[in-house]
Amino acid sequence: SQQLIHLLLFPLCVLLSLLPLLFPLPLCHPQWEEISVMDERNTPMRTYQVCNVMEANQNNWLRTRHISREGAQRVYIEIKFTLRDCNSLPGVPGTCKETFNMYYYESNNANLWFIKESQYVKIDTIAADESFTQVDVGDRVMKLNTEVRDISNLSKKGFYLAFQDLGACIALVSVRVFYKKCPLTVLNLAQFPDTITGGDTALVEVHGVCVNASEEFEAPKMYCSADGGWLVPIGRCVCKPGFEENKNICQPCRPSTYKALATDAYCTKCPPHSSSPQEQAVECVCEKGFYRAETDPRSMACTRPPSAPENPITTVNETCVTLEWSPPRDTGGRGDITYSVHCTKCSGDGKKCTPCGSSVHFVPRQFGLSSATVLVTDLQPDSNYSFTIESQNGVSDLSPTPRGTAIINVTTSQTVNVVLKERRSKDSVTLAWQGPERPNGAIVEYEVIYYEKNQREQNYTVLKTRSNMMTVDGLKPGTTYVFRVRARTDGGYGSYGGEIELETSHEGKSLLLFLFILSAFFFRHCGYIKAKQDPDEEKMQFQHGSRTYIHPHTYEDPNQAVRDFAKEIDASNIRIERVIGAGEFGEVCSGRLRVQGKREIYVAIKSLKAGYSDKQRRDFLSEASIMGQFDHPNIIRLEGVVTRCKPVMIITEFMENGSLDTFLKKHDGQFTVIQLVGMLRGIASGMKYLSDMSYVHRDLAARNILVNSNLVCKVSDFGLSRVLEDDPEAAYTTRGGKIPIRWTAPEAIAYRKFTSASDVWSYGIVMWEVISYGERPYWEMSNQDVIKAIDEGYRLPAPMDCPVVLHQLMLDCWEKGRSDRPKFGQIVTILDKLIRNPASLRELANSSVWSDPSTPEFSVSTVDEWLEAIKMGQYKENFSSAGYVSLDSVLYISVRYRRLLSHSC
Repeated sequence: SQQLIHLLLFPLCVLLSLLPLLFPLPLCHPQWEEISVMDERNTPMRTYQVCNVMEANQNNWLRTRHISREGAQRVYIEIKFTLRDCNSLPGVPGTCKETFNMYYYESNNANLWFIKESQYVKIDTIAADESFTQVDVGDRVMKLNTEVRDISNLSKKGFYLAFQDLGACIALVSVRVFYKKCPLTVLNLAQFPDTITGGDTALVEVHGVCVNASEEFEAPKMYCSADGGWLVPIGRCVCKPGFEENKNICQPCRPSTYKALATDAYCTKCPPHSSSPQEQAVECVCEKGFYRAETDPRSMACTRPPSAPENPITTVNETCVTLEWSPPRDTGGRGDITYSVHCTKCSGDGKKCTPCGSSVHFVPRQFGLSSATVLVTDLQPDSNYSFTIESQNGVSDLSPTPRGTAIINVTTSQTVNVVLKERRSKDSVTLAWQGPERPNGAIVEYEVIYYEKNQREQNYTVLKTRSNMMTVDGLKPGTTYVFRVRARTDGGYGSYGGEIELETSHEGKSLLLFLFILSAFFFRHCGYIKAKQDPDEEKMQFQHGSRTYIHPHTYEDPNQAVRDFAKEIDASNIRIERVIGAGEFGEVCSGRLRVQGKREIYVAIKSLKAGYSDKQRRDFLSEASIMGQFDHPNIIRLEGVVTRCKPVMIITEFMENGSLDTFLKKHDGQFTVIQLVGMLRGIASGMKYLSDMSYVHRDLAARNILVNSNLVCKVSDFGLSRVLEDDPEAAYTTRGGKIPIRWTAPEAIAYRKFTSASDVWSYGIVMWEVISYGERPYWEMSNQDVIKAIDEGYRLPAPMDCPVVLHQLMLDCWEKGRSDRPKFGQIVTILDKLIRNPASLRELANSSVWSDPSTPEFSVSTVDEWLEAIKMGQYKENFSSAGYVSLDSVLYISVRYRRLLSHSC
């Protein structure tokens, strides 16, 4: 914008005529003359002319009155004039000029009549681009010149302009004095006023004021340039909650819409089960019966409490009960379903029930369960219990209605009364017993354990029978044994009956040796004998009161191992639904298994392909022989086998989310640290169970961990021949056989020394895989480079956003010395403490940075590209529906979150 300054020119000679004593009069004769002429349109116009070219030493002045600068530091002077060509004037002496000078004098005094010539500051000498001749005048050709000059850094109230003629024939047609300013404007909901430009090339910083219903997000300001243009917008205003921007003004949200935060771009439609009947809503009110939790974002739909859990079932094992149920049919529209279990102990007639108290324990816990299963331990035998399973979510506490519950009644198993039928013989004892009066289901078999008196902690033997009597052979003569019996039904094991002591009769040493050999032969055939432990070949034994794993290859008849440890399933009870993969021996399918007395369950089905050899069949079923020995919530459960018809099948529980490494890659960044630690705790618990059984896994890796729908992680893959010989992650070692180098401890690579300590090393790698969401350990390093780096002391660095305590636990697992690594029991304890104290996970080994598209390392042009760059492509639709369609709007989001993060830290 240009602002015109009005001015009045008058000849200096008029001024000087009033002051004859200060300036010689001859200089005023003749001077500039005011003459009215007609332009080419016959419009009269007034000019000041001077044409004293015949006389030498001309010094003719024309001066303006005082011109107020009106706050401008720089003003511009535009002059229009005509000038006669000296060559067109006949007889003109050589003193004729074709230029004139322009001056100014700055002053606070608006009434000066006299200014010395020496006080003026010269602006410039003005020359004509076009001059005219006498002929031109006759033809009425007006050759008008226009020149613009400026004056900078003005500081006083105003100034005077003066024009000096030194002997030219000139006509001054017009003089226009003006300054420039940046005009009033509204940008980013901020108003910037008219602003006069600065002097020279300086930029003038101007702060904006938020318009109508807006507020500052970041202080708005712009710079006014010397040319009168606005530059470099910084900051902005945003519409207040309840208002949205439309054509640079804030308008109230319409009914049925809302805007909760000033930083939200637009008003959005009320989420389901809520409404806003009035304009300018900052949130939508929930419908009756629906609620919004305090921590729920205002964009979330209103929800309600869940319905009751469904299909509760129980499995009784002595004085332990496993409760399982299906999720509620109606989740209330939320995903944060948890369960609580309330226990009461009831009298025989069920009329009087009292709370169970603190003597009963729940695993993993009684309240706030995330999975639909719980183990209840330390119940009283032969007692009636009632369990109430309650489902709840984040708004259950807000609802006045009772919570959805399912009730299930349980009777713990009774003991078995042992009756002595024959007291003693040389090397055997015959026992008979009476089963429970009210068994929890049909009795499947009885289990007899016996041990030498005072030797229970060292070794005991287990025998099983379907009959209610048994003759135990192969005993030592003259030795006292302790016997105990318990029953197993479909609901699980009952508790052991009272102990009974029996002493065999005495016999000579030779007979004792014979009985020892006979006993060894008999029990090796049955798979229940203690053997010297070989580090590379595990045997079955009972030691220190816990069961020890037996390798199927120790059986003379491998089929016997399958019969001992795996349940035969009728193929007619299996329904195959779809193929989900392919294994080494054949297809892997999902399907359903119909179990008598229970609901139909989902299962995974591994089938042996046609044309197999005896060795392939034996190797295929050996995995079932191994899995069948394990019973733990974090170990893949074997449902049974099909061996009496083709195809031969292994049936296991179905894990909906597949392998852990693939699952983590698919859900990169979607879990909290506590959820990841919970997964690691489950894996460690399963490995502790295996370690306690003296089983060494040898190939513990995220690819061999399966995940169910409740995020429970279970150790799997017990097919040792496949693990050690055909794994694509393996590499040949100098001692033969393939080993998964990236997951294997140094001593196992170098000396094939596999122990629970080497499994702990592998567990550390699994921790790294989980925290990094399935990243490949050691990235693209070759196997030989990995071996060399580990030998030189290199260990994997902490993944992004890894808590310090977790990385330290990884490093402890990767200690070079086996004895320096923690045991799995210690790892479980450490993780339990972290879960109970989440604050210990806040300190990170490295910090992630929220990236925004304004940072130099980003070169993106759309919001979609930016989301892909920061691995958040799954949120494209969310950003679009929320109105974040430009990178500018994303920038303000990133600024806000950085501030929130800094405050929260």
